[in-house]
Amino acid sequence: MLRASTLAKVARVEEAALDSGGVLSRRQTTEFGLHRDVVARLVRDRRWARCGTRSVVTHCGPIDPIGLRWRAVHEVGGGALVDGVSALQAAGLRGLADEIVHVSVHKLKRAPDVEGVEVHKLARRLCDDDMPTGLPRTRPALAALRAAQWAVSDRQAALFLVMPVQQRIVTGEHLKEAHQWYVGRRRRALVARLIDDIVDGAQALGELDLAALCRARGLPSPARQVVVDGRGGRYYLDVRWKIGLVVEVDGRHHLEGASPLEDMLRQNDIAMRSDMILRVPLLGLRLEPDAFLDQIVEAHRLLSLRAAG
Repeated sequence: MLRASTLAKVARVEEAALDSGGVLSRRQTTEFGLHRDVVARLVRDRRWARCGTRSVVTHCGPIDPIGLRWRAVHEVGGGALVDGVSALQAAGLRGLADEIVHVSVHKLKRAPDVEGVEVHKLARRLCDDDMPTGLPRTRPALAALRAAQWAVSDRQAALFLVMPVQQRIVTGEHLKEAHQWYVGRRRRALVARLIDDIVDGAQALGELDLAALCRARGLPSPARQVVVDGRGGRYYLDVRWKIGLVVEVDGRHHLEGASPLEDMLRQNDIAMRSDMILRVPLLGLRLEPDAFLDQIVEAHRLLSLRAAG
């Protein structure tokens, strides 16, 4: 039976561990003034549990995502930082179900194999690349770039860059700034183009690319930036064919603020005037050009048949 004074100290340690999901390193328990024999007794009594060779958890239930990230840092050691997708999740990113904790260490550091943890070796650490307090993790903009580098596909890489911007964890400008001093080894050209698309650094790029892609598919060149009069005033259409096919290229600004409502009203107004409207996200031209072009070609074919019949 532990003494009352020891139990009081244990309670204080458990309260302090709440911020880290109940997970503490062995070193931390010593710094809190708990002798290793006390920790062993708590584990034996099933008040606490081991969660690795270097970590304990101050309960015997499932470890939540916060605790799993702290566990990864403690178990890998060597200055490990939670990185990539895991760092974005720690920053508040929602909608991703990656259960693996990604951490990064310098390539010269030895890193043990830890269940549920993927270790990425870095050639060098960047200046001020980690958050100053809390969970040791990479700053969100850099974490997004690394997540894109480590993604299993180009589609997933785009997702890891777009979602943090959509959820206001980073801005497109933050990504662009971080990319100036970190380009990574994989997907260099793709990541650079995606960042330009996200920040709308070249707003006409999507229209120009689309026209070229359509010509390669045998379609006639469309008119670009067509002005039409509607109930809401004058509308500028990205591209339009004479047979009544309109394609709108959606960049980031189409997803922000009141833009989606305005786009819907405009689209409905134009559609009621007999034009067919297709929407193509700018990122779609990067990742799935054939799928969207198939739709455009088929729409052009159907409208041509309708006009001829």
